[in-house]
Amino acid sequence: MSQRPLQRRERLYVDGDWRDADDVLEVTDLADGGTFAQVAAASPEQADEALAAAERAQAAMRETTIPQRVAWLDEIADGLLERKEELAEVIVREAGKPISSARGEVESAAERFRRACEEARSLKGEFREGTTAGHEGWEAIVKHEPMGTVLAITPYNYPVSTTALSVAPALAAGNSVLLKPASDTPVSAAILAEVISELDDLPDGAFNFVPGRGSVIGDVLSGDDRIDVISMTGSSAAGKHVAKESDMVNLHMELGGNAPAVVFPDADLGDVAGQCAKGSFKYAGQRCSAVSRVLAHESVHDEVVELLETEMDAWQPGDLFDEDTAMGPLINEGQAEWVEELVEDAVEKGADLVRGGERDGTTFEPTLLANVPHDARIVHEEQFGPVAAVTTFETEAEAVEIANHGDLALDASVFTSDYNRAMNLSDELDAGAVRINGAPSHGLGDVPFGGNKSSGIGRQGLHTTIEEMVRKKSIIL
Repeated sequence: MSQRPLQRRERLYVDGDWRDADDVLEVTDLADGGTFAQVAAASPEQADEALAAAERAQAAMRETTIPQRVAWLDEIADGLLERKEELAEVIVREAGKPISSARGEVESAAERFRRACEEARSLKGEFREGTTAGHEGWEAIVKHEPMGTVLAITPYNYPVSTTALSVAPALAAGNSVLLKPASDTPVSAAILAEVISELDDLPDGAFNFVPGRGSVIGDVLSGDDRIDVISMTGSSAAGKHVAKESDMVNLHMELGGNAPAVVFPDADLGDVAGQCAKGSFKYAGQRCSAVSRVLAHESVHDEVVELLETEMDAWQPGDLFDEDTAMGPLINEGQAEWVEELVEDAVEKGADLVRGGERDGTTFEPTLLANVPHDARIVHEEQFGPVAAVTTFETEAEAVEIANHGDLALDASVFTSDYNRAMNLSDELDAGAVRINGAPSHGLGDVPFGGNKSSGIGRQGLHTTIEEMVRKKSIIL
């Protein structure tokens, strides 16, 4: 492990100024233990000041041009890459992500800001002529306007790249922004805020960084009528609370997932095992799109389990600063206890514990469960842990019934060599996205993604998100 750095102290950024706060968030060092940072925790009064600053900045933001915003986005991307090693180390320590993955996340975040430049240039408006009887002479200019103020509520699992997916479109569309990062991982967001604060011509109040405790400022922010868009990635429970508290705003939410991987006998089972292992164990399963349950046809269940167990050798916890480490701890002890609870429930109901299952503080062993009964909670509840839970089905209809049971419907996978079966299942599975012969992946946001039922509202993706953050105004001539 590397030597622990001196403790960092980060501040709020409100109305163009860096500010201290009476309270602080203590950020745990998941690589070396202890605390490695203190981040100012905004008070309700400071949250209100940020809301007021963002509202005041709306007029100046509406006057900015697309070339001006594109220049900002490009400069932010450059700034992130210039601080890549610093950011990567911070992500390792606050999020518990292996160093190689942390570097990749910084690069992905920079690329999202870069690609938002292209999407901003697509906001060209349109010209329409009247085609309705009685309105033949009508002509109209349809132009895009910013919505106003965007509240970005971001998660701990991808603290820079997911944040980029909210902040980049918001700025590209000309909105003011309030960034409320996850309390477990606010330091990387503070670095992003530093990069944005260095933009020469960004109006004061156009970007505000307001870390803090959700119990203290969450409702102050989400329930305020000065917010026009809430862009959120988080748990379904948190999303429902924010939606309940919010005013008449545009809600744009990607929430919980419990992705099934449906495996048929005609699939390449070696590839299935590799894809499902990656889907289950990458970042210790702390991903909305993680493969949370493997639905294997009863005729191949045992073979799938055997192949999965072999793949697990490559997914073992280790020194987070070792380039070869593939997996780290969970974000906190409470999350580890939750995963432990789900595994114990499955075993008590008859599942076979093939491998793993042990917890040591925040570290949970990569775990393989076989013959998991359909009534086990892990089949239907979001786990956010490194567990591959393999259950069985007999018919396609039964597979669909198991996969669609419950209130989470974000992602799903189908493994088969039968094209017609793949397309049929992709239609019948209740999910925002279905991956054929691969683990779910949201990539950089080229393809819209999001969930049905309790897994979200709307769809994310750079182009899609920008569309959610502008409104159209028709000027009729």
